[in-house]
Amino acid sequence: MATQRKLGRTADKRKALLRNQVTNLLWYGRIETTEARAKEVRSIAEKMITLAVREYDKTVDVQKKFHNDKGQIVEATVTNDLPEKLTARRVMMSYLYDMQEPKQADESKSEYKERTKDNKHPLIEKMFREYGPKYRARNLDKGCAGGYTRIYKLGPRRGDAAEMVVIELV
Repeated sequence: MATQRKLGRTADKRKALLRNQVTNLLWYGRIETTEARAKEVRSIAEKMITLAVREYDKTVDVQKKFHNDKGQIVEATVTNDLPEKLTARRVMMSYLYDMQEPKQADESKSEYKERTKDNKHPLIEKMFREYGPKYRARNLDKGCAGGYTRIYKLGPRRGDAAEMVVIELV
């Protein structure tokens, strides 16, 4: 029977906690948390990464015709997702929170808007553009799948002696 840890919370708070921690793990690459939470986060994060590894290259180029401002017909090549990748994208978007690209220190507001205007969901794009190719190559080299995270034990927390760990992407 596949059960999950209750983590001392009600169902809605537990789901929100796990969604938040999985989102932060995938965005930042590592988080510090308790051992029980890390084990739950690991299973969810590995499933999300596996989706990205399987579906990241399933796209098709399509020629589209549309009218521009002057009424002329313009042809453009657009890259669309195949149905499998679109389904994987929607599954990820339904679980992960939406993270926004941070503004860089030497960047003006208009430059930031220009840089981020095409990317509505940066975390999902990061999954397909970075993690998918990276971990597929790793899987082919090692001849296995999975094992995208590692957990380091840090010792007990000072207040309640809960075992603290760092979970990070390999």
